[in-house]
Amino acid sequence: MSHTVHGLVPILATPFGPDGSLDRSGLRRLVEFQLASGVDGIAVFGMASEGFALTAAERRLILGDVVAAAAASVPVVAGVNGTSTTTALEQAGEAADGGARALMVLPPFMVKPSPDQLVEFYGRLGEFAHGAGVEVMVQDAPGATGVSMSPALIVELSKLDGVTSVKVESPPTVPKVGAVVDAVGDEDDFAVLGGQNAQFVLDEYARGSIGTMPACEFPDLLAPILADWTAGRTAVAREAFSRLLPLIVHGLQQGIAWAVHKEVLVHRGIIDHATVRLPAKPLDAGGRALLDEILEVLGIARGDQRGEG
Repeated sequence: MSHTVHGLVPILATPFGPDGSLDRSGLRRLVEFQLASGVDGIAVFGMASEGFALTAAERRLILGDVVAAAAASVPVVAGVNGTSTTTALEQAGEAADGGARALMVLPPFMVKPSPDQLVEFYGRLGEFAHGAGVEVMVQDAPGATGVSMSPALIVELSKLDGVTSVKVESPPTVPKVGAVVDAVGDEDDFAVLGGQNAQFVLDEYARGSIGTMPACEFPDLLAPILADWTAGRTAVAREAFSRLLPLIVHGLQQGIAWAVHKEVLVHRGIIDHATVRLPAKPLDAGGRALLDEILEVLGIARGDQRGEG
């Protein structure tokens, strides 16, 4: 394959202490949990990472810690969310220097680019990535950016040097995944992955996706489902997925998604605190109680990292 990113690649949350400071020991435990769960890669600075609330210095620390903890056992993907070509290239350079193997690149969104400008933008990022020995993943996330990319445009981007994959987060994701896969043709040259917390991952796989990038609190539960699916045990996979789906959907709630991810990680004893940074919102006591009910159905007692999956 000419692309690095495929399979289960969770987006790491960013653990903070009660005072909002970076919790680096919690971050290491979080990486270790992903590796023990059998993931195929690890991503930082994605939507689930509160990347919007991180300083440049913190991004460097986080990437260094994650790359060190992963110890080259799986590729590390770094999100790039610059609002211009210049700032995106700056972030890309930091990520490449820090050991990332691939760059998950949002389009510039403060000033909405035209399709031609998107080709130019990703062309510049791809040219840099090719020279730096890393890869570019196009992040198609109009819900966050307001920037739409048609399947035809994504096909054009797939032809650019250094651009090796796309993460489709444009609802409805399933038909768009199918349209891009059908148009690109050869998955060995260009990978199509899904996001949206893996809400439709099995249907995306059925349409040709070869990976998913959900949040990081349930990789041990999702990995065996994907293994069953790829082995042809689709009915078994769908049954197990139906049990996991309430937790997945719970982590898609606007404004509190980051708190949901962290509350689950605290419940499972992986990080110590569910602190989020403004403008993310914490869960109230009622929300935590509802989340505990969902985890109980999955067989996850408080402090237990092992679910029924």
